[in-house]
Amino acid sequence: MLFYKLISYVFHPLLFSFIGSFLYLFLTPKHILKKQEYIILLFVFLSTYVLPIFLLIVLKQFKLINNYHLKTINERKFPVIFFIVLSFMVGKMMIKTQIVDLLAFSFFGISFALSITYLLFKFNIKTSLHTLGIGGIIGFVIVMSYEYQLNFNLLIACLFILSGLIAFSRLKLKAHVPNEIYLGFIIGFMTQIGSYAFTLSGS
Repeated sequence: MLFYKLISYVFHPLLFSFIGSFLYLFLTPKHILKKQEYIILLFVFLSTYVLPIFLLIVLKQFKLINNYHLKTINERKFPVIFFIVLSFMVGKMMIKTQIVDLLAFSFFGISFALSITYLLFKFNIKTSLHTLGIGGIIGFVIVMSYEYQLNFNLLIACLFILSGLIAFSRLKLKAHVPNEIYLGFIIGFMTQIGSYAFTLSGS
């Protein structure tokens, strides 16, 4: 079980925004200065990882959540709303820079995915945020591959294998049932594709 816990921590949902940003800046053709890349990565790390962790600590201190795993739907509601707004704001700020538009729309996709996740709470459906995150990464890499006409087939294959490992780990830890795993992945993947399609239709 230690191995599966390690996988769940190493590929925590809060880290996927940073991972996606890193892949974008590392893999796509260079169009901004290296210093700008570092600033963007630091901004993403602080806003989508450090800040949410601070929020969870505060919620735990005030006993609004029982633990940091957010096992119940009620515990997930406020953090998900917070990350919906946060992801949208990060995307808006990136759009204003006019240098990382594709990455900005990735954050809009994250916000959309979490909005769907929140709506499903109304039907007592808890999706896997782990598979939502890795599904989003795969969708975004496919978008980058199409946008820049680059061959990322090997990376995409590796990410699919990783997604299977993450999904299996969540099942072994009894954190989710299969339907929650599949639903999370589909939502994460499709909202990235959908966000990109929306940008194409508006251009």
